[in-house]
Amino acid sequence: MSSAQPSATKWLGRRLLTALPVIAGVTTLTFVLIHLAPGDPIYALVGDGGTPAYYADMRARYGLDRPLFSQFATYTRLVFSGDLGYSFMFQAPVSGVLIDHLPSSLLLGLTALLLAVATGVTLGIVCSFAAGTWLDRGIRAAMSVIYGAPVFWTGQVLMLLVALKLGLLPVAGMSSLREPLSGLAHMADVTRHVILPAVVLALPFIAVVTSVTRASVLGMLREPFIRAAAARGATSWALVVRHAAPNAALPVTALIGQHAAGLVAGAALTESLFGWPGIGYLVLHASLHRDYPLVTGAFIVISAGVVLVNVLTDAACAWLDPRVRLS
Repeated sequence: MSSAQPSATKWLGRRLLTALPVIAGVTTLTFVLIHLAPGDPIYALVGDGGTPAYYADMRARYGLDRPLFSQFATYTRLVFSGDLGYSFMFQAPVSGVLIDHLPSSLLLGLTALLLAVATGVTLGIVCSFAAGTWLDRGIRAAMSVIYGAPVFWTGQVLMLLVALKLGLLPVAGMSSLREPLSGLAHMADVTRHVILPAVVLALPFIAVVTSVTRASVLGMLREPFIRAAAARGATSWALVVRHAAPNAALPVTALIGQHAAGLVAGAALTESLFGWPGIGYLVLHASLHRDYPLVTGAFIVISAGVVLVNVLTDAACAWLDPRVRLS
């Protein structure tokens, strides 16, 4: 066994151990805040036409009649046993509800991530190649506007123009409900539905990736080995694409890792705007219905995903640049 393997294994073990307090803190904070929020889940569950005795019986059935600390202790024991609780809203285990909605969030988030990375890196390289020109200034100005525009405003504008006025793409949902589709027809239908919300979700990240890529490539162009390549007769395009861009991948990779989990799991506003049945849409509606177990379970999954993506990002940065130590 190589000497690097135990080091990588120890590093991974340390990262996972340090992740436990983060997940525990998110769980505790979410549990307390959702329980302290105004509103009674029993009224949201059964309506407001019952008797006091009926409501008391329902609270006892779901364990809501006990002190908050006792409820938290019970929930903590369930989580450590692998049980995320029982959803009030869906009347089903939380883990099953999350599994049903997770593929939708992964599809939307990964599509937005790929779109943002491909577009942002391309625009960043173009800006660095044309630094100081009208093209560079125009792209940077457009990215500033895109980054500053609220997501709900951008989404509504694109819905009005692309979906309603031009009729190019569906306005909401994940698939058409008029007729059952299967096979390639179903895949094509889902693809048409995911484009618009993925673009809206990716736009702010495109602006960030463009800016970081441009700055990284321009900084790399000042390095001595780039000047040596220029002295050997390399063209400007070769200097940017073949030499500077690959060596500028480290900060871009770190940036992508920091935002990847947010794109996959933190798209509540975009999912709600387009009626996309993902985790973000689920958390928003569960919060409105005071579905304590579902909201807390969703944030446990989200925080675990964020930690996992951060670990993978650190590993990728160490692989791209051996000077980065896994410590």
